[in-house]
Amino acid sequence: MHCYFVLIAQVFAYLLFLLFPLAPIHSLLAEEKVLIAYGGHNETVVPMWLAVEKGLFKRHGLEVRMLQVRSGQIIMSTLASGGVQAVWPAPSSVLNAAAGGLKIQCVASGSNKIPRELVVQKEIRSIDDLRGKIFGVQSIGGGMWLRAMIVLESLGVNPEKHALKLRVVGEDATITQALITGNIDAAILPYSFSSLVKRAGLRSLADTADLKAAFQGSTLCLQKSTTESSPDLVQRLVKGLAEALALVLDPSHKPDVMEIIRRNLRFSKAEDMEASYKVLRLMTTLDVAPNVDAWRAMQRLVSRLNAKVGQVELDQVLNGTYVRSLEESGFLPDVRKRLQR
Repeated sequence: MHCYFVLIAQVFAYLLFLLFPLAPIHSLLAEEKVLIAYGGHNETVVPMWLAVEKGLFKRHGLEVRMLQVRSGQIIMSTLASGGVQAVWPAPSSVLNAAAGGLKIQCVASGSNKIPRELVVQKEIRSIDDLRGKIFGVQSIGGGMWLRAMIVLESLGVNPEKHALKLRVVGEDATITQALITGNIDAAILPYSFSSLVKRAGLRSLADTADLKAAFQGSTLCLQKSTTESSPDLVQRLVKGLAEALALVLDPSHKPDVMEIIRRNLRFSKAEDMEASYKVLRLMTTLDVAPNVDAWRAMQRLVSRLNAKVGQVELDQVLNGTYVRSLEESGFLPDVRKRLQR
């Protein structure tokens, strides 16, 4: 009887080989569940939504779900408690958490530009007119604050010397409404929201995509213990992310990307979806390795609020080995080649 079951098992294994000769082993096994927390509900999350909804993570044996939380601090608390396996935070949140003792490692990022507009009330006609004005941000020290500080510095604006009054308002949609109602004087918004503001009669003072500033946006991060104990999991997450970024950059997949934008960001007007797509294309890159120079620049800015951030050792936070491995194995070069066809 034992020989009979062994024979049946061997036949079944042979049939599997015939049916799935080229299938990766992950596709024949139960998918590993991964919960990823993020904060800002905007274009920065589109690559992750794409990877989830288009089955790119599933292709690598992962069942990924995205969880929105209210702030970078909560994102980091959720990661530290083990409530999620990975996070998609702004670098400022990472730096503050690392300064607080969280052993975190960031492995890949898909954006290196800030394609937004500095939008102001119509009576503000120059950078110098910003003196003493109310500037809206989502939170002090968060991702929106960091982007605003990078942009203002690139434009030669020192918030203290210009006596800017930073006001915590909320997410992009709330800031947009605050601008339209006159509760704040200026803010930095994605094109999709800045177009709404300009239609209401406000003006754009600068297009930030043209600025030459060292920057890296939302980044895939995990606890250091996870990167050490589950390197294969991390590698598969980076693969799915890279393939999603390639979809964003491939014009032939524009309808798919636009549908993700429409459904998740709930835009009703075609011009707003188009503006959002433009933002996404401009900020997306396949050079996904952590950029030490950009992180140093961001560390300097964040340390103004939290002196301990200046003591964070970036070589302990940034882990480029996974991207380097995908470069050397030919995975990332192949993704780029497919994009060029």
